[in-house]
Amino acid sequence: MVREANIKQATAEKQLKEAQGKIDVLQAEVAALKTLVLSSSPTSPTQEPLPGGKTPFKKGHTRNKSTSSAMSGSHQDLSVIQPIVKDCKEADLSLYNEFRLWKDEPTMDRTCPFLDKIYQEDIFPCLTFSKSELASAVLEAVENNTLSIEPVGLQPIRFVKASAVECGGPKKCALTGQSKSCKHRIKLGDSSNYYYISPFCRYRITSVCNFFTYIRYIQQGLVKQQDVDQMFWEVMQLRKEMSLAKLGYFKEEL
Repeated sequence: MVREANIKQATAEKQLKEAQGKIDVLQAEVAALKTLVLSSSPTSPTQEPLPGGKTPFKKGHTRNKSTSSAMSGSHQDLSVIQPIVKDCKEADLSLYNEFRLWKDEPTMDRTCPFLDKIYQEDIFPCLTFSKSELASAVLEAVENNTLSIEPVGLQPIRFVKASAVECGGPKKCALTGQSKSCKHRIKLGDSSNYYYISPFCRYRITSVCNFFTYIRYIQQGLVKQQDVDQMFWEVMQLRKEMSLAKLGYFKEEL
């Protein structure tokens, strides 16, 4: 009985070793097949084909590109799908024709169709302030080219008892009545009063002044280096600046 048991044990151990050997062979074949599949996958790095159409075989694991691309795919996808944007412009025929008619016989009369539209859409909104009486005086001075703007630091602060409130001060804007740091002041015509204005109000006033300056140059025949199209787009650019100013966008000198 002991001898029979020993024979069975020896037979079992032999079968176990043979089975383990077969498992090792199968595992090696599976690893080789995995490597072959990965090396020939479309997502793997391209391989130079051998003569006869054979693909070179490399032992070991080849890293799949899709794995690394998935890690940073979110950033790459954003850069790929972003559209290319460029600034474009196209003339509105109605505005262009109105400008051409005005250009043939330039006038500063605000009732002409060209200027009337700009007054309604840009100039009036840009020079509308809570202190309406002073705002009207500012517009009149701009139209007559008698408004001057200067930094506060150029001259000593003037003290005028009769108009101290109306003139505002270095910390109060005369056009809005709000407490603002006023780095500039304006003078209207021959008046001896200076009105302190905030950077926001100054930019709105200067944007309107720039528009009037340019159309005065056209009226006086001083714009000779530009054709009608170039003049039109310059006027549109000046209107754009007035539109931005009335919406609250402005540039401040630091």
